[in-house]
Amino acid sequence: MSVTTKAAVRRNLLKASVALAVAPAVIGSARAEAKVTWKVQSHWPKASGSFNDSLGALAKQLEERTAGRFKLEMYGAGEIAKDREIYNVVRRGVVPMGTISPGYILGEAQAMGLFYGVPGTLRESWEMMHLTKNLGIEKMVNDELKPKGVVVMGDKAYPTELVLKKKVTSLADFSALKVRSAGTMLEYLAAAGASPQQVAGPEIYQAISTGVVDGAHWGAAIGALSMKFWEVAKYHMKPALGFANDTYIVNVAALDKLPADLRLQFVSLVEERYFLRSVEYLHQEALALTTGKAKMGVEVVQFPDEVLKKFADASQAILKKEGAKGDIAAKGTKALTGLMSDLGYV
Repeated sequence: MSVTTKAAVRRNLLKASVALAVAPAVIGSARAEAKVTWKVQSHWPKASGSFNDSLGALAKQLEERTAGRFKLEMYGAGEIAKDREIYNVVRRGVVPMGTISPGYILGEAQAMGLFYGVPGTLRESWEMMHLTKNLGIEKMVNDELKPKGVVVMGDKAYPTELVLKKKVTSLADFSALKVRSAGTMLEYLAAAGASPQQVAGPEIYQAISTGVVDGAHWGAAIGALSMKFWEVAKYHMKPALGFANDTYIVNVAALDKLPADLRLQFVSLVEERYFLRSVEYLHQEALALTTGKAKMGVEVVQFPDEVLKKFADASQAILKKEGAKGDIAAKGTKALTGLMSDLGYV
Protein backbone atom coordinates (compact mmCIF):
# COMPACT_ATOMS: atom_id res chain seq x y z
CA MET A 1 0.00 0.00 0.00
CA SER A 2 1.42 3.37 -1.03
CA VAL A 3 2.03 6.19 1.39
CA THR A 4 -0.79 8.15 -0.26
CA THR A 5 -3.18 5.23 0.09
CA LYS A 6 -2.21 4.70 3.75
CA ALA A 7 -2.83 8.38 4.45
CA ALA A 8 -6.25 8.20 2.81
CA VAL A 9 -7.16 5.14 4.88
CA ARG A 10 -6.06 6.91 8.03
CA ARG A 11 -8.18 9.94 7.12
CA ASN A 12 -11.22 7.75 6.48
CA LEU A 13 -10.73 5.87 9.74
CA LEU A 14 -10.40 9.17 11.59
CA LYS A 15 -13.59 10.48 9.99
CA ALA A 16 -15.41 7.27 10.91
CA SER A 17 -14.18 7.50 14.50
CA VAL A 18 -15.31 11.09 14.78
CA ALA A 19 -18.71 10.18 13.31
CA LEU A 20 -19.17 7.36 15.81
CA ALA A 21 -18.17 9.61 18.67
CA VAL A 22 -20.59 12.31 17.62
CA ALA A 23 -23.49 9.95 16.77
CA PRO A 24 -24.67 9.31 20.37
CA ALA A 25 -24.76 13.06 21.00
CA VAL A 26 -26.69 13.67 17.80
CA ILE A 27 -29.10 10.81 18.53
CA GLY A 28 -29.45 11.99 22.13
CA SER A 29 -30.12 15.54 20.97
CA ALA A 30 -32.74 14.40 18.49
CA ARG A 31 -34.36 12.22 21.14
CA ALA A 32 -34.26 15.08 23.63
CA GLU A 33 -36.16 17.26 21.15
CA ALA A 34 -38.84 14.62 20.58
CA LYS A 35 -42.45 15.73 21.02
CA VAL A 36 -45.01 13.51 22.74
CA THR A 37 -48.80 13.68 23.03
CA TRP A 38 -50.57 11.24 25.33
CA LYS A 39 -54.29 10.55 25.30
CA VAL A 40 -55.58 10.50 28.88
CA GLN A 41 -58.91 8.85 29.70
CA SER A 42 -60.27 10.36 32.89
CA HIS A 43 -62.76 8.76 35.25
CA TRP A 44 -63.88 12.30 36.07
CA PRO A 45 -66.67 13.76 33.94
CA LYS A 46 -65.70 17.09 32.40
CA ALA A 47 -68.13 18.75 34.82
CA SER A 48 -66.19 17.43 37.82
CA GLY A 49 -63.93 19.93 39.57
CA SER A 50 -60.98 17.56 39.41
CA PHE A 51 -61.13 17.22 35.62
CA ASN A 52 -59.74 20.74 35.32
CA ASP A 53 -58.13 21.37 38.70
CA SER A 54 -56.25 18.05 38.79
CA LEU A 55 -55.83 16.72 35.26
CA GLY A 56 -56.14 20.07 33.50
CA ALA A 57 -53.62 21.72 35.79
CA LEU A 58 -51.20 18.81 35.35
CA ALA A 59 -51.51 19.04 31.56
CA LYS A 60 -50.90 22.80 31.57
CA GLN A 61 -47.85 22.64 33.83
CA LEU A 62 -46.37 19.68 31.97
CA GLU A 63 -46.64 21.50 28.65
CA GLU A 64 -45.09 24.64 30.17
CA ARG A 65 -42.20 22.83 31.83
CA THR A 66 -41.33 20.92 28.67
CA ALA A 67 -41.67 23.95 26.40
CA GLY A 68 -44.57 22.32 24.57
CA ARG A 69 -42.83 18.99 23.97
CA PHE A 70 -45.13 16.90 26.19
CA LYS A 71 -48.87 17.37 25.90
CA LEU A 72 -51.82 15.55 27.44
CA GLU A 73 -54.99 15.17 25.37
CA MET A 74 -57.79 14.88 27.91
CA TYR A 75 -60.96 12.78 27.58
CA GLY A 76 -63.89 12.98 29.99
CA ALA A 77 -65.47 9.95 31.63
CA GLY A 78 -66.85 7.47 29.12
CA GLU A 79 -65.42 9.04 25.96
CA ILE A 80 -63.14 6.05 25.44
CA ALA A 81 -63.77 4.09 28.64
CA LYS A 82 -65.17 4.57 32.13
CA ASP A 83 -64.64 3.32 35.67
CA ARG A 84 -63.03 -0.17 35.72
CA GLU A 85 -62.60 -0.18 31.93
CA ILE A 86 -59.94 2.55 32.23
CA TYR A 87 -57.58 0.08 33.88
CA ASN A 88 -57.89 -2.29 30.93
CA VAL A 89 -57.46 0.29 28.16
CA VAL A 90 -54.34 1.67 29.85
CA ARG A 91 -52.91 -1.79 30.57
CA ARG A 92 -53.38 -2.81 26.94
CA GLY A 93 -51.88 0.44 25.67
CA VAL A 94 -55.04 1.67 23.95
CA VAL A 95 -54.26 4.93 25.76
CA PRO A 96 -51.01 5.49 27.67
CA MET A 97 -52.61 7.16 30.68
CA GLY A 98 -55.81 7.58 32.62
CA THR A 99 -57.19 8.73 35.92
CA ILE A 100 -58.96 6.23 38.15
CA SER A 101 -60.23 5.58 41.63
CA PRO A 102 -58.44 2.67 43.32
CA GLY A 103 -61.92 1.64 44.43
CA TYR A 104 -62.63 0.44 40.89
CA ILE A 105 -59.71 -2.00 40.83
CA LEU A 106 -59.53 -3.41 44.35
CA GLY A 107 -58.67 -6.91 43.14
CA GLU A 108 -55.54 -5.90 41.23
CA ALA A 109 -53.22 -5.59 44.25
CA GLN A 110 -53.36 -6.72 47.87
CA ALA A 111 -52.88 -3.20 49.24
CA MET A 112 -55.28 -1.52 46.80
CA GLY A 113 -58.01 -1.23 49.43
CA LEU A 114 -55.55 0.56 51.71
CA PHE A 115 -54.53 2.83 48.84
CA TYR A 116 -58.18 3.63 48.18
CA GLY A 117 -58.67 4.27 51.89
CA VAL A 118 -60.24 2.20 54.64
CA PRO A 119 -63.31 4.14 55.79
CA GLY A 120 -63.47 5.18 59.41
CA THR A 121 -59.73 4.92 60.07
CA LEU A 122 -57.90 8.19 59.30
CA ARG A 123 -59.34 11.64 60.00
CA GLU A 124 -57.21 14.12 58.07
CA SER A 125 -55.88 14.36 54.51
CA TRP A 126 -52.28 14.69 55.68
CA GLU A 127 -52.55 11.32 57.42
CA MET A 128 -53.58 9.68 54.16
CA MET A 129 -50.74 11.45 52.34
CA HIS A 130 -48.24 10.21 54.93
CA LEU A 131 -49.54 6.63 54.72
CA THR A 132 -49.50 6.69 50.92
CA LYS A 133 -46.04 8.10 50.32
CA ASN A 134 -43.91 7.93 53.46
CA LEU A 135 -45.26 4.66 54.87
CA GLY A 136 -45.14 2.96 51.48
CA ILE A 137 -48.69 2.02 50.47
CA GLU A 138 -48.32 3.35 46.92
CA LYS A 139 -45.08 1.41 46.46
CA MET A 140 -46.68 -1.79 47.75
CA VAL A 141 -49.46 -1.43 45.18
CA ASN A 142 -47.04 -0.72 42.32
CA ASP A 143 -44.81 -3.68 43.19
CA GLU A 144 -47.79 -5.83 42.16
CA LEU A 145 -49.11 -3.67 39.33
CA LYS A 146 -45.87 -3.10 37.43
CA PRO A 147 -45.55 -6.73 36.23
CA LYS A 148 -49.07 -6.31 34.84
CA GLY A 149 -47.94 -3.35 32.76
CA VAL A 150 -49.25 -0.36 34.73
CA VAL A 151 -48.31 1.88 37.62
CA VAL A 152 -50.48 4.19 39.70
CA MET A 153 -49.41 7.61 40.95
CA GLY A 154 -51.40 9.58 43.50
CA ASP A 155 -53.26 12.68 42.32
CA LYS A 156 -54.53 13.76 45.73
CA ALA A 157 -55.80 12.59 49.10
CA TYR A 158 -59.30 13.84 49.81
CA PRO A 159 -62.27 13.45 52.17
CA THR A 160 -65.30 11.39 51.15
CA GLU A 161 -68.63 12.81 52.33
CA LEU A 162 -72.21 11.84 51.60
CA VAL A 163 -74.95 14.14 50.30
CA LEU A 164 -78.59 13.12 50.72
CA LYS A 165 -82.06 14.11 49.56
CA LYS A 166 -83.56 13.13 52.92
CA LYS A 167 -82.57 14.33 56.38
CA VAL A 168 -81.23 11.57 58.60
CA THR A 169 -81.93 11.78 62.32
CA SER A 170 -81.85 8.09 63.28
CA LEU A 171 -80.46 4.71 62.31
CA ALA A 172 -83.88 3.83 60.92
CA ASP A 173 -83.73 6.86 58.60
CA PHE A 174 -80.31 5.84 57.38
CA SER A 175 -81.26 2.20 56.90
CA ALA A 176 -84.01 3.22 54.48
CA LEU A 177 -81.59 4.94 52.07
CA LYS A 178 -80.30 3.89 48.66
CA VAL A 179 -76.94 5.57 48.05
CA ARG A 180 -74.37 5.63 45.25
CA SER A 181 -70.98 4.43 46.40
CA ALA A 182 -67.82 2.59 45.32
CA GLY A 183 -64.97 0.46 46.65
CA THR A 184 -64.91 -0.47 50.32
CA MET A 185 -67.39 2.35 51.00
CA LEU A 186 -70.05 -0.03 49.65
CA GLU A 187 -69.44 -2.42 52.52
CA TYR A 188 -69.11 0.41 55.03
CA LEU A 189 -72.48 1.96 54.16
CA ALA A 190 -74.20 -1.42 53.96
CA ALA A 191 -73.02 -2.28 57.47
CA ALA A 192 -75.00 0.69 58.80
CA GLY A 193 -78.10 -0.55 56.99
CA ALA A 194 -78.13 1.54 53.81
CA SER A 195 -78.44 0.01 50.34
CA PRO A 196 -75.36 1.15 48.39
CA GLN A 197 -75.19 0.90 44.61
CA GLN A 198 -72.49 1.53 42.03
CA VAL A 199 -73.38 4.27 39.54
CA ALA A 200 -70.96 5.72 36.97
CA GLY A 201 -69.91 9.32 37.53
CA PRO A 202 -71.78 10.90 34.58
CA GLU A 203 -74.99 9.14 35.64
CA ILE A 204 -75.07 10.10 39.34
CA TYR A 205 -76.98 13.39 39.03
CA GLN A 206 -79.79 11.74 37.09
CA ALA A 207 -79.85 8.81 39.51
CA ILE A 208 -80.37 11.18 42.45
CA SER A 209 -82.85 13.46 40.67
CA THR A 210 -85.03 10.56 39.49
CA GLY A 211 -84.97 8.73 42.83
CA VAL A 212 -82.88 5.75 41.71
CA VAL A 213 -80.70 6.65 44.71
CA ASP A 214 -81.31 8.98 47.66
CA GLY A 215 -77.77 10.35 47.71
CA ALA A 216 -74.17 9.82 46.74
CA HIS A 217 -70.55 10.61 47.44
CA TRP A 218 -68.20 12.02 44.83
CA GLY A 219 -65.38 13.38 46.92
CA ALA A 220 -67.00 15.82 49.31
CA ALA A 221 -68.20 19.43 48.96
CA ILE A 222 -66.27 20.19 45.76
CA GLY A 223 -67.71 17.13 44.08
CA ALA A 224 -71.24 17.96 45.24
CA LEU A 225 -70.93 21.53 43.94
CA SER A 226 -69.22 20.82 40.61
CA MET A 227 -71.46 17.85 39.82
CA LYS A 228 -74.56 19.86 40.90
CA PHE A 229 -75.68 17.23 43.42
CA TRP A 230 -76.80 19.96 45.83
CA GLU A 231 -79.48 20.99 43.36
CA VAL A 232 -81.32 17.77 44.20
CA ALA A 233 -79.76 16.69 47.53
CA LYS A 234 -79.55 19.46 50.13
CA TYR A 235 -78.22 17.54 53.14
CA HIS A 236 -74.44 17.32 53.43
CA MET A 237 -73.37 14.73 55.98
CA LYS A 238 -70.51 15.02 58.49
CA PRO A 239 -68.08 13.67 59.57
CA ALA A 240 -66.32 12.34 56.50
CA LEU A 241 -66.88 8.67 55.74
CA GLY A 242 -63.12 8.40 55.26
CA PHE A 243 -60.14 9.65 53.29
CA ALA A 244 -59.28 8.30 49.88
CA ASN A 245 -56.81 8.73 47.03
CA ASP A 246 -57.52 9.71 43.46
CA THR A 247 -54.83 8.45 41.11
CA TYR A 248 -53.27 8.55 37.70
CA ILE A 249 -52.70 5.21 35.99
CA VAL A 250 -49.90 4.92 33.43
CA ASN A 251 -48.86 2.25 30.95
CA VAL A 252 -45.34 1.10 31.93
CA ALA A 253 -44.14 0.59 28.34
CA ALA A 254 -45.29 4.08 27.36
CA LEU A 255 -43.55 5.56 30.39
CA ASP A 256 -40.32 3.71 29.61
CA LYS A 257 -40.39 4.91 25.98
CA LEU A 258 -40.38 8.56 26.97
CA PRO A 259 -37.12 10.47 26.47
CA ALA A 260 -35.33 10.55 29.82
CA ASP A 261 -35.83 14.27 30.34
CA LEU A 262 -39.57 14.11 29.64
CA ARG A 263 -39.98 11.10 31.90
CA LEU A 264 -38.20 12.94 34.71
CA GLN A 265 -40.35 16.03 34.22
CA PHE A 266 -43.54 13.99 34.20
CA VAL A 267 -42.81 11.82 37.24
CA SER A 268 -41.45 14.75 39.26
CA LEU A 269 -44.45 16.93 38.46
CA VAL A 270 -47.00 14.27 39.40
CA GLU A 271 -45.17 13.65 42.68
CA GLU A 272 -44.97 17.36 43.43
CA ARG A 273 -48.60 17.97 42.62
CA TYR A 274 -49.84 15.19 44.92
CA PHE A 275 -48.94 17.27 47.95
CA LEU A 276 -49.91 20.62 46.41
CA ARG A 277 -53.25 19.35 45.13
CA SER A 278 -54.20 17.60 48.38
CA VAL A 279 -53.77 20.83 50.36
CA GLU A 280 -55.39 22.97 47.65
CA TYR A 281 -58.36 20.61 47.69
CA LEU A 282 -58.99 21.26 51.40
CA HIS A 283 -59.07 25.01 50.75
CA GLN A 284 -61.50 24.47 47.89
CA GLU A 285 -63.60 22.23 50.13
CA ALA A 286 -64.10 25.07 52.62
CA LEU A 287 -65.02 27.51 49.86
CA ALA A 288 -67.43 25.04 48.23
CA LEU A 289 -69.26 24.26 51.46
CA THR A 290 -69.59 27.98 52.26
CA THR A 291 -71.08 28.51 48.78
CA GLY A 292 -73.49 25.63 49.24
CA LYS A 293 -74.78 26.89 52.58
CA ALA A 294 -74.99 30.56 51.58
CA LYS A 295 -76.38 30.27 48.04
CA MET A 296 -77.96 26.85 47.60
CA GLY A 297 -79.70 26.14 50.88
CA VAL A 298 -77.39 23.29 51.82
CA GLU A 299 -77.69 22.07 55.40
CA VAL A 300 -74.78 20.35 57.14
CA VAL A 301 -76.05 17.42 59.18
CA GLN A 302 -74.14 15.23 61.63
CA PHE A 303 -74.62 11.47 61.45
CA PRO A 304 -76.58 10.21 64.48
CA ASP A 305 -74.48 8.49 67.14
CA GLU A 306 -76.11 5.13 66.47
CA VAL A 307 -75.07 5.35 62.80
CA LEU A 308 -71.53 6.31 63.79
CA LYS A 309 -71.40 3.26 66.06
CA LYS A 310 -72.35 1.02 63.12
CA PHE A 311 -69.67 2.72 61.02
CA ALA A 312 -67.00 2.13 63.69
CA ASP A 313 -67.81 -1.57 63.89
CA ALA A 314 -67.78 -1.85 60.10
CA SER A 315 -64.42 -0.09 59.88
CA GLN A 316 -62.75 -2.62 62.15
CA ALA A 317 -64.24 -5.51 60.17
CA ILE A 318 -63.07 -4.04 56.84
CA LEU A 319 -59.59 -3.39 58.20
CA LYS A 320 -59.34 -6.99 59.39
CA LYS A 321 -60.39 -8.26 55.95
CA GLU A 322 -57.85 -6.03 54.22
CA GLY A 323 -55.04 -7.40 56.36
CA ALA A 324 -56.03 -10.98 55.54
CA LYS A 325 -55.52 -10.56 51.77
CA GLY A 326 -51.86 -11.62 51.93
CA ASP A 327 -48.40 -10.73 53.20
CA ILE A 328 -48.28 -7.38 51.39
CA ALA A 329 -51.72 -6.42 52.67
CA ALA A 330 -50.71 -7.45 56.18
CA LYS A 331 -47.64 -5.21 55.97
CA GLY A 332 -49.76 -2.30 54.76
CA THR A 333 -52.38 -2.85 57.43
CA LYS A 334 -49.65 -2.85 60.07
CA ALA A 335 -48.46 0.53 58.76
CA LEU A 336 -52.00 1.92 58.94
CA THR A 337 -52.80 0.60 62.41
CA GLY A 338 -49.41 1.78 63.64
CA LEU A 339 -50.20 5.28 62.40
CA MET A 340 -53.63 5.17 63.99
CA SER A 341 -52.03 4.13 67.27
CA ASP A 342 -49.51 6.97 67.09
CA LEU A 343 -52.37 9.40 66.49
CA GLY A 344 -54.33 8.05 69.46
CA TYR A 345 -57.18 6.69 67.38
CA VAL A 346 -56.86 3.14 68.71
